[in-house]
Amino acid sequence: MSCCAPGAEMALALDRATSVQPSNQEIKLASRSLGDDLRQTDLSVPTVHCAGCIQTIETALAKLDRVEGARVNLSTKRVAIRWRGNEVPPFVAALGRLGYEAHLFDPETGEKDKTLSELIRAVAVAGFAAGNIMLLSVSVWSGAEGATRDLFHWVSALIAIPALAFAGGIYFRSAWNALRHGRMNMDVPIAVGVSLAYTMSLYETINHGDHAYFDASVSLLFFLLIGRTLDHVMRERARTAVNGLSRLAARGAIVLRDDGTRDYLPVGEIEPGMQLLIAAGERIPVDGKIIRGSSDLDCSLVSGESTPRTVTSGEAVQAGILNLTGPLTVEATGAAKDSFLAEMVRLMEAAEGGRAHYRRVADRVSALYAPVVHLTAFVTFAGWMAATGDWHRAMTIAIAVLIITCPCALGLAVPIVQVVAARRLFENGIMVKDGSAMERLATIDTAVFDKTGTLTLGQPRLVNASLVDPGMLAIAAEMAAHSRHPFSRAIAGMAGFAGQPKLESVSEHPGFGIEATAAGSTWRLGRRGWAGLKARTVGEGKHSYGGTVLTKDGIIVASFVFEDALRADARAAIVQLNDARVSVEMLSGDTAAACGEVAETLGIDDFVPALLPSGKVECIETLAKDDHKVLMVGDGLNDTPALNAAHVSIAPATAADIGRNTADFVFLRESLLAVPLALDVSRKAGRLIRQNIAIAIVYNTIAVPIAILGHVTPLIAAIAMSASSLLVIGNALRLQGFVLAAVTRAPSATRSGIRASVHPS
Repeated sequence: MSCCAPGAEMALALDRATSVQPSNQEIKLASRSLGDDLRQTDLSVPTVHCAGCIQTIETALAKLDRVEGARVNLSTKRVAIRWRGNEVPPFVAALGRLGYEAHLFDPETGEKDKTLSELIRAVAVAGFAAGNIMLLSVSVWSGAEGATRDLFHWVSALIAIPALAFAGGIYFRSAWNALRHGRMNMDVPIAVGVSLAYTMSLYETINHGDHAYFDASVSLLFFLLIGRTLDHVMRERARTAVNGLSRLAARGAIVLRDDGTRDYLPVGEIEPGMQLLIAAGERIPVDGKIIRGSSDLDCSLVSGESTPRTVTSGEAVQAGILNLTGPLTVEATGAAKDSFLAEMVRLMEAAEGGRAHYRRVADRVSALYAPVVHLTAFVTFAGWMAATGDWHRAMTIAIAVLIITCPCALGLAVPIVQVVAARRLFENGIMVKDGSAMERLATIDTAVFDKTGTLTLGQPRLVNASLVDPGMLAIAAEMAAHSRHPFSRAIAGMAGFAGQPKLESVSEHPGFGIEATAAGSTWRLGRRGWAGLKARTVGEGKHSYGGTVLTKDGIIVASFVFEDALRADARAAIVQLNDARVSVEMLSGDTAAACGEVAETLGIDDFVPALLPSGKVECIETLAKDDHKVLMVGDGLNDTPALNAAHVSIAPATAADIGRNTADFVFLRESLLAVPLALDVSRKAGRLIRQNIAIAIVYNTIAVPIAILGHVTPLIAAIAMSASSLLVIGNALRLQGFVLAAVTRAPSATRSGIRASVHPS
């Protein structure tokens, strides 16, 4: 139910075009070289909206001289054009001739989504009008005659006028724009059909006819607008996910010059070889190598692991990583466009392009329906005119055919099931953000899980507190309160023991630990090799000390062990997925040892450790090439490209914003039983969708021939159309009574933990 260029988007494009229409010189300066005399220009085309738009634009641009190819991305509404030579091909003019205004694409510019607000208002107006006209029609159907019937018809006509003018304006403007530029789109037959139904109804009203069909024309518009709104929301969400990841990039950095001066440069002007000063709390703008300093880095964007990584001179760092504790001097090794973060954005867009093909097929199938319906009505009119010569009867029968073949039942077949299924999922703490995702989830045969934050909670917890001397634990907690490190926070939560010496000074050594003085003694909390480098160990041989210790004047007095708790019902979820004939694998950026321990506990046979985001995408693409339908379950920023690349994706509510925006499902509770539950609901919904489509097809197979033969009046056609819609809705509501295979638990479900010895700095 998609179409080209809603009116709001057209107005937005026209407004922008009058002020920022790019010149050839501006286009040439904004293009980037791809080597071998090949360049690429990215244009923003706000009016691109459906499969017809994509095919029209790509075909027209490919015919231009020196243009090697063009690709339209619906998520970003961007057209990427590859061309050769020094002279810019006239692709802006070519788009203008097709009715598409274009300007240079700027990823930093956020555009307010005016189209969605207009669609929502249009749905509201059309729904209000359709409901009131249907209410008035009941009286006519019940036998109202004469002046009473005419009064109801005139009131219905008056209600329909603003509905058609406002809500129908989206279709009328789009149809006019297409015809004005010599092309067709799906909105042309829709606009004709709605107008024809209203005109004939008005003719019947003026001539005191028994029946008018205002309800049919407005209801048709209402259901078509619902489909378009859902489609727009789905695509806008995908575009937001890509733009959100781009906003993680630093806007610039302080550059250290050879003469000792410092300049702030935008990220686009940073070149390889420049030395950058990255303060604590800043993100690294480009890929580089540390030449001075040590610090803890939040590398969750790269590895997905919540544990900060300690870095020193000589180590490589990637764009987008957050510097936590100490200043660093980094030498840039690449430009921003070649950085790790830029690669992640390209991975997301490439994955989105692959999924766009899936939607294009559905768009093309639905786009064929309306032209066939209106062609059938026209042929019926021509046939009866030739047979009887009575234009009024021929038109009445054609209107009956048009109404009885209204795609309401077929249009409702999918979305009504998705609405009921989405409500059922929400009742169990699962949000579905893309209706078509349930169709895709129902077909999966492989589930791929991230480890940290997905199978586990990603929240370190101190597990040996009862084995540590309470006095030493209190001192460690007081020291840890001065650090933002996750493991420091875990120890700081144990504070509360009074009577210990007051800390006189506290300092944090990034990558090593915390140092303090109290009552003339030096205390250290952190790595064993740093905190007790020359220490004699208290109780040597009686205790097994980990890598995180508390020392007093170099003597180890306590050690700490943490666990990363498994998510509630993780093992039960894996078992239910296996019972549903879905194989389970684990992909993680963590070490092989940590992954192996989790896999063994949960009964997962296949796992791949130490993966970067691109590695996860490659694994998923390999599975897809082997004809597997892959579900990706992940939570980190580094999982975002993989969530996009998978056939369908799920993320917990604790996931990063980008991950939640990207995922098709988000589960709000702690329990991983949300995954098999979503699969169960989706498979049941899939069966109901197929049943609804069969109902709609059988209905049209029986009703259309009867209407063509003239045995159905427009009134009976409207009743039959409504009955078919009610039948489809009733079948969808059966999903509410199905018993689900899995039921999610509340967050208080029993947990198990995976232990690891780590230092808290």
